Amino acid sequence: MYFLDSQHGRDGSEIYRTKAGFRYPLSKHRDGSWQVKSGEMLRVCMTSDFFLKEADAWRDEAWDIMYRRPDVKFFLLTKRPERVAKSLPWNWGDGWENVMLNVTCENQRRADERIPILLGLPFKHKGVMCAPFIGPVSMREHLATGQIEQVLCDGENYNGARPCHYEWVKALRDECAEANVTFVFCGTGRRFVKDGRTYKLEGRIQSEQARKSGLSFEGKPIAWQLADGWGMPIPKDQLYQPYFGERCQTCGMQPICNGCSRCGRCS
Repeated sequence: MYFLDSQHGRDGSEIYRTKAGFRYPLSKHRDGSWQVKSGEMLRVCMTSDFFLKEADAWRDEAWDIMYRRPDVKFFLLTKRPERVAKSLPWNWGDGWENVMLNVTCENQRRADERIPILLGLPFKHKGVMCAPFIGPVSMREHLATGQIEQVLCDGENYNGARPCHYEWVKALRDECAEANVTFVFCGTGRRFVKDGRTYKLEGRIQSEQARKSGLSFEGKPIAWQLADGWGMPIPKDQLYQPYFGERCQTCGMQPICNGCSRCGRCS
């Protein structure tokens, strides 16, 4: 993220509240309908960390937005699970049905540190993101608890990218399949090692090769209990259904993607 910020003339160490888009989940069209449809997933603060201490002053408002949209899925990702318990809203209880907490586990050390904390937190939905995947990770004992609903995996990118090894991905995938937990191999990263050979992959080909590998595994579906503003369950046929275009069919991210926006750039 520091690299991407530098490409846009920004300092990645700066922590700030976005001026535009902070309240986007509450935006409506002129006819009064939501811009973010019921059943869509929003990934929150993906270029930073939702539980940064420096963001404490803004977090309550963010929680309130999630609370007001119980029909939308919110994906939270953190490297700071030790800060989560004291950062939850007053009305959290044992968790909200529309929020999933994920911890980053790029290697075994971080998995051993963060997953036990994750498992002790009051969330209805929990996941693990091994990205950038820079070392082998085993989490069989944690998967056996039944609390982890998905594991995402991706290699590292940009300058100085460290290699991701096929054997690491395959071993973790097998553990997830054994526990019937969804595993998504999103991308190979810039340096992918298989059978002792290092492949240098750039851009879209990373997700394409991840898709071709066949390593992703569809496990037990996540039981999102989404509701309308009155607390009434929303029938499945009324939830957002993603559309996947031709290029989407070769993308490793498809299993966790909101789908194509039909912007026309592919054509």
